Formats: sequence, C-alpha cells, structure tokens
Amino acid sequence: MNTRSSSPGHLALQRFLRNRTAVSGLVFLLLATAVSVLAPWVMATEPNQGSESPFVSPGASHWMGTDIHGRDLFSRVLVGTRISLLVGAVGAGVSVLIGVTWGLVSGWRGGRTDAWMMRLVDVLYALPTVVWVMLTLTIFETRCVGWLSERWPASIPAFRLAAMMVSLGSVSWLTMARVVRAQVLSLRERPFILAAQSIGVSPVRLMLRHFLPHLAGVVIVYLTLTVPAVVLYESFLSFLGLGVRPPQASLGTLIADGASQLNPVRVRWWLLVFPAGLMALLLAALNGVGEGLRSAFEPRDGNGDRN
Repeated sequence: MNTRSSSPGHLALQRFLRNRTAVSGLVFLLLATAVSVLAPWVMATEPNQGSESPFVSPGASHWMGTDIHGRDLFSRVLVGTRISLLVGAVGAGVSVLIGVTWGLVSGWRGGRTDAWMMRLVDVLYALPTVVWVMLTLTIFETRCVGWLSERWPASIPAFRLAAMMVSLGSVSWLTMARVVRAQVLSLRERPFILAAQSIGVSPVRLMLRHFLPHLAGVVIVYLTLTVPAVVLYESFLSFLGLGVRPPQASLGTLIADGASQLNPVRVRWWLLVFPAGLMALLLAALNGVGEGLRSAFEPRDGNGDRN
C-alpha cells in the first residue's frame, strides 16, 4: 500500500485538483501576482508619471487609457493590484497568527481562562469592524504621523500601509480563534495527546508538534477565506480616503478615482470598469480557491470531488 497516496494531505490535493473552479482561480491568482510583481521591470512608463494627454480612451498606446493626470491606467492597475494583494496577504497572516495563538491557548487551558478569552471574542464580535479599523488608523495618524514627519518623512507612506495591514489583521482573527479552539477541544482528549502529556511533553512543544499539524488544513482554509475579506476592507477604506493615499495606488483608490469621474455629460467608463472588473475577478478567484480548499480538506459535505 502506498502510504503517500493515501495520506490525508495527498487525498486533499487530489480533491482540490479535480475542482476546476478552484484550480482556475489559483491559476488566475498566480498570473495576477506574477504580473503585478514584475510590473516595475516590464512597464515602459512610471505609474505616477503624468503626460500631456489626460482621459485618453483605451487603445494601442494605452491599453486601459489614461487618468485625469495623463497617467497610464494599465500601469496604475498593476501597481494597485500588487498593493491590494500585499495588504490582503499580510493582513490575513496577522489574523492567522493572532487567531491560532488565541484559539490554542483558550482551548488548551479551558476553565475560566477559556471562558474569559471567549467572552472577549464575543465582545469584539459585537463591535463594527470598519469602525474599529477607522479608529485605529485615526489614532495612528494623530500620534505617529507627526512624529515621523519630523524624523523620517519619506517613511510615512510605508508606515501608513503597515498600520492598515496590522489594523485589518487585528480585527479578522475572531472566527479563526473560535475554529481553532473547537479543534483543540476535540483533540486534547485523544490518546496520542494524553500519551504525550504522560511522558512530560511541555505545553509549548505539545502545541507545536502535535496540535498544529492537525490544525494545518483548517488554518489554510480559513487563511484563504480571510484574504478576500481583508482585500475588500482595504478597498472600502481606500475608497473612503482612509486607506492607501496618493501617490500610492490600490484598486480601491483607482475605483474611487473612476467613480469621481462619473457625470451625466461624459462617462469615462474605463477609469471605473478596469479596476472594478479586476477587483471582482480577484475576489472571485480568492473565494474559489478558499472554497476549493474547504471542500478538499472537509469532503464530508459531498463537494470534495465535484467538477
């Protein structure tokens, strides 16, 4: 019997590869990521460099037209895609780090510790997520930007971006914590966990060597489902002017710029259609990959082998 071919990870991979929607989404994400990352080396023009031809419609010289400052929209969309995906990936990583740690400690300790940790999660669930992120970013603006402007003014855009990533990640971990806690509660009474405890394995080693490998599938699934949520939050905040600031661009800021040009006299459709269309495709691909992984690791719902 081939152990590798019958291992849970290999079976999950086979189920994922049979899901055409998930595989198509993964291929699209890889292509979008590769093109956006390589954009600075392949673009003929700087994304923030204007020209004397604003509002040029899409054509051979400018595939997606130009914006109000004459900047090539295709270059701007590539840069915006890179920043949006970066925010989504880092924000989701922060949420996984906090959620997995919180869920592990809560489920392992149990008792009163588990009770007050979960009550805090319930309280945070009751708070509006967007309001919490806006409050965090406002505090950063009032406390840190002034100090940075006196010492390292050039670092302000990077710090703003980092603050938004951490803020979005710090409010996206609640579901992850609950899921991990439930898994830990079901695992801690298993014979192999009890045997490890009986021979004196430390709690930290127990979590790293025994719990985390069994939680890997659940964590990966919820990680891929968290990324599109973070990307959507970032776009919404940037649309409101609280996220990425000019001259940086994300898909949210590009959508906001396109929406500002909608008027009954002349509709410059390309400024809105291209960034909004790419945003929709990215979110659909991310959700498709997440659902494919969920079906692959949890085939009990009968969707693991669908085509």
